[in-house]
Amino acid sequence: MRHRLFSVAGGLCAALWLLTAAPSSLGPLGPLGGPFAPSALAQSNEAKPADKAAAPGQEPAKEPQKVDEFAEAQQALNGPAGNPECVWLGRRVVSLLWRDDLDTAFRHLDLYDRFGCPGPHIQATFRCLILHGSNIDPKAADSLNARVQSCWINPTSPAIPAPAAAASSPTTSR
Repeated sequence: MRHRLFSVAGGLCAALWLLTAAPSSLGPLGPLGGPFAPSALAQSNEAKPADKAAAPGQEPAKEPQKVDEFAEAQQALNGPAGNPECVWLGRRVVSLLWRDDLDTAFRHLDLYDRFGCPGPHIQATFRCLILHGSNIDPKAADSLNARVQSCWINPTSPAIPAPAAAASSPTTSR
């Protein structure tokens, strides 16, 4: 069994060496000038436009909003439920539960527990979301995120009335 393992490993190493060494020696221009030269396989050092850092003194657009949400939660909540890691993980757990992604929600819940975050706060937030979730637009992720943030900060908040546009208008049959 050991012999078979070493022969397979040796064969893979030899194949890898052949794949990397052979293309560089091919081509009319010699080992370094062939069509598959190693320099052609290397990644460029140029940064993509999205990867470039913001100008000094400026932060990316989303960061201040998240920092404000964490600061708001930390001011409103006493104890570990206001810690940024608990806020972030807890809100994700509640959102995933709402979308019926239970496997991922339970994996996040394990992390939430590992950080020492309070489990009853997840339950109270999810209860709030269920009770006040009638005005969440399933096609707009922001409406779910806003409602989860609101319920996270104050799980016992009163119900928010449904928007007037969602009210049904009477119809007449002819």
